[in-house]
Amino acid sequence: MRHIILISATADGGPVKGKNTIIGLALGGGGARGFAHIGVLRVLEEENVPIDMIVGTSSGALVGGAYALGQDPDMLEQSIEEFLNSPEFQSSVINAIEEAHKHTDKKLADKIQNYLKSKILMFQALFRPGILSAKEFQFMIDHLIPDIDIEDTKIPFRAVATDLVTGKPVVFSQGSLREAIMASSAVPGAIEPFRKGGWLLADGGILAHVPVTITRREGADRVIAVAITKNIHLDNDLKTAQDIFNRANDITTYYLVEHELKEADVVIRPDVGSLHWSEFSRARHLIEEGERAARARVDQIKCILPGHGKWLNPAHYLRLYRLRKDRSAAITAAE
Repeated sequence: MRHIILISATADGGPVKGKNTIIGLALGGGGARGFAHIGVLRVLEEENVPIDMIVGTSSGALVGGAYALGQDPDMLEQSIEEFLNSPEFQSSVINAIEEAHKHTDKKLADKIQNYLKSKILMFQALFRPGILSAKEFQFMIDHLIPDIDIEDTKIPFRAVATDLVTGKPVVFSQGSLREAIMASSAVPGAIEPFRKGGWLLADGGILAHVPVTITRREGADRVIAVAITKNIHLDNDLKTAQDIFNRANDITTYYLVEHELKEADVVIRPDVGSLHWSEFSRARHLIEEGERAARARVDQIKCILPGHGKWLNPAHYLRLYRLRKDRSAAITAAE
């Protein structure tokens, strides 16, 4: 049985037809660190890298979905700046979480205030499905994503979520783009899960932090993966149970991502350091890191594009044959 659930996959929503090679872009999750994807997209545009499909998880779905519907990197950056400067964001729970986690020097009074604020938020989480309600999170999605269907995006797009009931991934290929992104971005504990039919949907990063395998299953022959996971090196003392829990989660995520990235043809890793997922005010810095990391991989990316000499290597065609054979077998098994 196939472990990917497609929501009304159609030929219109599928990859570009008539090409010998389909280039897929797999954008990983990481909250605010996902702004680095904008920098990556800017470089890919400048280098005329053809992207035939985009598959995103969490913040990768947010940025990838906006880009797939036609917003260029400059438009995305402008929309994000407007959102971060809005009164709604400044008074939001997300901003409060960021203030509590910022790695900056503060006065004692500010530290005490932020400490108490973070403890109140954690206490509230004991009695609610998420610190941030779906309604509060909806404002951010609505500000960045218009009310359109996934089938209407200019670039074929998929958003990956996790069904908390069955424990399986759900891949959105049709229906409301906003709903798909909300489901994919519902960080466990932070954002209330998204209900759709019999599913209780949460962050796609639970199962596919960087959706490389899913991008291949959706039809990509070559996959450019963007990983925005935190630096694995410990740079802070582990003083509390929460610190230890977070550290354990970071280690688990890191090695799951490393396993997934083995299936990618090119891996782009923006240097996001140890930034917390809520540090949205670092958007400009993260975009620049995305640009820097993508530029370092331009030559490697061009080597996988159609028409490059490397594609004449018989080993390449053998691999493509095996991939298509495996894909056909998987589809047959699902039927």
